[in-house]
This record gives sequence, C-alpha cells and structure tokens, in this order.
Amino acid sequence: MDRAQKEKVVEELGQIFESSGVVVVAHYAGMTVAEMQGLRAKMREAGGSVRVAKNRLAKIALEGKPCASIGSLLTGMTVLTYSEDPVAAAKVAEDFAKDNKKFEILGGAMGSTALDPAGVTAVASMPSREELIASIVGCIGAPASGLAGAIGAPASNIAGILSTLEEREAA
Repeated sequence: MDRAQKEKVVEELGQIFESSGVVVVAHYAGMTVAEMQGLRAKMREAGGSVRVAKNRLAKIALEGKPCASIGSLLTGMTVLTYSEDPVAAAKVAEDFAKDNKKFEILGGAMGSTALDPAGVTAVASMPSREELIASIVGCIGAPASGLAGAIGAPASNIAGILSTLEEREAA
C-alpha cells in the first residue's frame, strides 16, 4: 500500500469515527471468510458496517476524534463494527459473539464515552431507535383512542336506550 492509499484509508476511518453513533472493537482471529461475510450481512441489515483496518492507520485516524479512547484496544487482529444508530452495531456484535466464540468483543466507544465489553453489552440491551419511536407513538396515540372511545360511548348509550323504548312501544 503506497502513501496515497494509506492517507485515503486514514481519511475514511476518520469519517467513520466522527459520524458513527457507536464503534465496537473486536478480535476475529480464526474466523472463516463465510463467518465474516455472515457478520457483514447481519450488520448491513441493521444499518451498520464492518471494517477491518490496519491498527496503525486506525490509531492515526483516531487522533483528535471524540472516540480516541479506543486506540488502546487496537492490538492484534481487530475488526471495527459501527453504525449511526447508537445501538445497532452493538446489538449485532453482541448477538454474533454469542454464536461465534472466535469473535471476541474488546470494547468500543459511543461518542466520547469509552465502553468496556460490559458497556457494549449494556448498550446492546437498550431499545433501538425504531423501538423507541414505536413506543413514543404508542404513548401519544393511547390517550387519543381513549378520548375517541369516551366521546363515542354516550352516543351508543343513547342509541341503545332509544331501541329499548322502541321495542317497549311495539310490544
């Protein structure tokens, strides 16, 4: 790799570190190509990405970035999983690590907050952005449906009383 290519990789990694909601660092020694492709596919479905980069170039890209604290994790065969959603990459990495013992989570960063493996697990257990939006919409919609039911109830009661009176007169 010549100098221009290295500079391009450092620039790409810098953009990843700046724009990602969460970055998870893991060892992947011993994983097959098929296992790595499976991880990439799962991460793509969740809206994240997987990147294998030289540790030296990643450390250079980390300089001055909010998540610079993960530089100490970059030793050995490391892979970076990241996503804009602060939960997606952590969830996929955690689920993948449960199924594949060769994939060992070392830690990560959420913005300027450093995460140890337990921190990554805690982030993975949080609801995703879509789940939070759904619960907020449900909370907003519940009073409205209750109000509509309360408004409609007297009208149905009046209709029931009128039909009972009508039946009495007919009899």
